[in-house]
Amino acid sequence: MSESPGDSAYQRDLAKNPANHVPLTPLSFLARSAAVYPDKIAVIHGRQRYTYRHFAERCHRLASALARAGVGKGDTVSVLAPNIPALLEAHYGVPMLGAVLNAINIRLDADTVAFILEHGGAKVLIADREFAEVAQAAVRKLGRDIVLVEIDDPEAGGAGHSFGGIDYEAFLEQGDPGFAGALPDDEWQAIALNYTSGTTGNPKGVVYAHRGAYLNAIGQILAFGLTPKTRYLWTLPMFHCNGWTYTWAVTAIAGTHVCLRRVDPALIFPAIRDHTVTHMCGAPIVLNMMIHAPEEQKLRFDHTVEVATGGAAPPSSVIERMEAMGFRVTHLYGLTETYGPSTVCDWQEGWAELELEQRSGKMARQGVHYPTLQGMRVVDPETMLDVSADGETLGEVLFRGNTVMMGYLKNPAASDEAFAGGWYHSGDLAVLHPDGYMEVKDRAKDIIISGGENISSLEVEEALYRHPSIMEAAVVARPDEKWGESPCAFVTLKPGAPIIDAETVIDWCRQKLARYKIPRTIVFGPLPKTSTGKIQKFVLRQQAQHIRNNPEK
Repeated sequence: MSESPGDSAYQRDLAKNPANHVPLTPLSFLARSAAVYPDKIAVIHGRQRYTYRHFAERCHRLASALARAGVGKGDTVSVLAPNIPALLEAHYGVPMLGAVLNAINIRLDADTVAFILEHGGAKVLIADREFAEVAQAAVRKLGRDIVLVEIDDPEAGGAGHSFGGIDYEAFLEQGDPGFAGALPDDEWQAIALNYTSGTTGNPKGVVYAHRGAYLNAIGQILAFGLTPKTRYLWTLPMFHCNGWTYTWAVTAIAGTHVCLRRVDPALIFPAIRDHTVTHMCGAPIVLNMMIHAPEEQKLRFDHTVEVATGGAAPPSSVIERMEAMGFRVTHLYGLTETYGPSTVCDWQEGWAELELEQRSGKMARQGVHYPTLQGMRVVDPETMLDVSADGETLGEVLFRGNTVMMGYLKNPAASDEAFAGGWYHSGDLAVLHPDGYMEVKDRAKDIIISGGENISSLEVEEALYRHPSIMEAAVVARPDEKWGESPCAFVTLKPGAPIIDAETVIDWCRQKLARYKIPRTIVFGPLPKTSTGKIQKFVLRQQAQHIRNNPEK
């Protein structure tokens, strides 16, 4: 019998050929850009400028120096640093050895950092001197030897102090810029270990593979329209899902990384103007910060800046105000477990004809899955059947594809639960609209059930954000003697805005929402946030438990 392309044995023989069976890895992005654009600026950081040739040499030096320090395949290298070149270089230098990068959230306390170092088996800790106290305390709690490398960033303004490690630049000098490194033996080899910002208990370690990182980076290029002319401003933490894999995506397209130590409108607007920034990312809280920055900080620029947001649904009012300042907002959605964003609210031409409020409402949806993700569904969590695409029926968002995590490190029970039925369970509740676009309504635990009716906290928050005096809002359930639960709103007022009282806020909601969705309680004050800037609703839920019922109005 003659061989045919569809014959499985013939296909297996073909797959063994090294000419057509090369592991996918983001390391190939750096190699290509350094070869094709050696003299192009790859990294800008304050007064520092690195070409792609220089950037690649620094990455190879890092890999070589780590190898001399005893790091090998499968070892973990942790980095505690803001958005500076050293952390970007670690995204290439560490995996060149077959080692695993663990970028640690710089806002965590020493106890949590120590847990991450121990749980992840870190062999090296590279830390910025600004976080010397946390690094020192964490290593003491770790109670074992670990190689320490400290970054003395000239843009830090002398913040922090030495903590007994070798200087990062001196460490690089020990390395060989011609160090070859190696591609992974298997594209399913781990490339990164990221820890979730858990609200209770210890964070879970999410394991990424070279294959998933490669594909999701390509997905970001497609979703966000990156090109070789891209100048990407690092307002999104590189420690958060490896910068939503833009650490690799911008390099893949040979764009320019514009580093930024601190997310501050006083630094963001000048960077956009001075470096002709074309793209940036950030959670809605970052966009809100820019909207409410003092007018003297809002420097003008003569081009449109693409800004991608995710991590929480952006209120449509935020999208509107960003547009007015010269930004075009793209809404992305995903989780740590999906390498960051994996869905995008793809633009439809007909939306341009809609009124601003209608258009921003459509743009605030989480949309459709990336071309690099196999599938996304909204299902009844009990039956696992797809919900009707009616824009009303709630279901859980599920994912499947190569850009879903490999699993939780040392936690098979949690991995099995997350992958039940062959799909990743997000824990987010959403509706599917008739046009096929998904819209997240809440985390499963955040839905408010009042008198048997489901109330989306996000819908109530959307109404609150439209009040001209409200800067931040979060809505949770509180016990209600009559209805079982009722919405309780926690709000922060805009600096300098007219002072309003609870009754004013409730009256505003009466104009925007059905009666049963109106918050019965309004609490003013700063909102508690996680280390990644997300509002801590679990803290607010605890507070709401002790708020007594308001009288009927």
